[in-house]
Amino acid sequence: MLVTAAFLLAVFAYSLISRRIDGTLLTAPMIFTAAGALLLLIPGAEIQLLVDRKSVLLIAEVGLVMTLFTDASRIPLQSLRGDRNLPVRLLSVGMLLTIALGAAAALVCFGGLSVWEAGIIAAILAPTDAGLGQVIVNSREAPLHIRQALNVEAGLNDGLSVPFLMLFIAFAAARESGGAHTVLGRYLLEQLGYGAAIGLAVGLIGGALIGFAQRRRWIATALTQTAVVALPLICVVASEETGASMFIAAYVAGLAVQRGFPHVARHSVEFSENWGQLFNFFVFFVFGLFVALAVGEFAPATIVYAVLSLTVVRMVPVAISLIGTHMSRATVLFIGWFGPRGLASIVLGLVYLEQQARLPNEPIIRHAVMATVLLSIVAHGISAVPGIHRYARAIRDLPAEAPEHGGQDANPAERAQ
Repeated sequence: MLVTAAFLLAVFAYSLISRRIDGTLLTAPMIFTAAGALLLLIPGAEIQLLVDRKSVLLIAEVGLVMTLFTDASRIPLQSLRGDRNLPVRLLSVGMLLTIALGAAAALVCFGGLSVWEAGIIAAILAPTDAGLGQVIVNSREAPLHIRQALNVEAGLNDGLSVPFLMLFIAFAAARESGGAHTVLGRYLLEQLGYGAAIGLAVGLIGGALIGFAQRRRWIATALTQTAVVALPLICVVASEETGASMFIAAYVAGLAVQRGFPHVARHSVEFSENWGQLFNFFVFFVFGLFVALAVGEFAPATIVYAVLSLTVVRMVPVAISLIGTHMSRATVLFIGWFGPRGLASIVLGLVYLEQQARLPNEPIIRHAVMATVLLSIVAHGISAVPGIHRYARAIRDLPAEAPEHGGQDANPAERAQ
């Protein structure tokens, strides 16, 4: 109850000053992470957290399930068409290279890691967080299609990271137990196969029923959002019963529900921007407490890896994925830098811990994730406002045909927007 009470007080205090700090260098992730860290000053907080670990993880998992469903449901599938589309480039070449380079950097920084353990770190830290870069996404100073590319990337790469994480965990655990020959088949069937099947069924059937009820005017407007929110929770229950991945199920359901109910985005986003925010705040709050407990154990290699993860590991794949788009150097640097790590990485880290793989280098994995996310919360938070201003000045004098201005090299769908 101590952790819960402190969190609710933090939510109340933040709500009172939320408009006052809007647009400043202070962000909600910063504030709640700091509040969680300060909780350590209260006697008994650490013990209470350990006692409530399963409850904390459950809340975090539900938060990620809702985030994955919401992100997938609000991204129009047609926005991913076209080989010149920025989100497609970032989510394919960019993301695969990010995981590969992140794993390579982990192997260099941390001696003794296996390839699979390095892959776990890379997969956890691959997804970006649009919430941390909300100032960028909402700013009118940057071109619309650049902001949308970052938003779509953040909305989809968390779900795409989950299969990689689960696969790396499975192989790493199998390496320790000596059962590698059975891991891949079981993983593909249970985690991916069952998860995708459940998500497809829930999304298609649920979306069709909501769409049918809305067309017949059977469903009350106020309860449409409730029906939409129930779908990812159904995925959780069904996944728990079958051993499937609830995250893959929720993600696939978010994509599939659009088929029968095209207006799902409005209702899922309304939830995520209101009650769903409590999940996000709670995750950052608990993260702050975990960081405060572990920060004294961070090795120099951990800090080096965090810096590399936010710079080289992110920026080089982005630069490679944008080859042929004729984007300016300022745009490549802008997209490369504003790939913050936040909510998804925290929850994926908790999911990894819950798998109880008992890997020999688990402390290294935990500390690498914590240090990278903490550095991202601070660095991307304080650089968002000045960064967008500097980028706007850099592209102001580009020629009218430049792709930043919707010139001939921009995707037709982007120009239309």
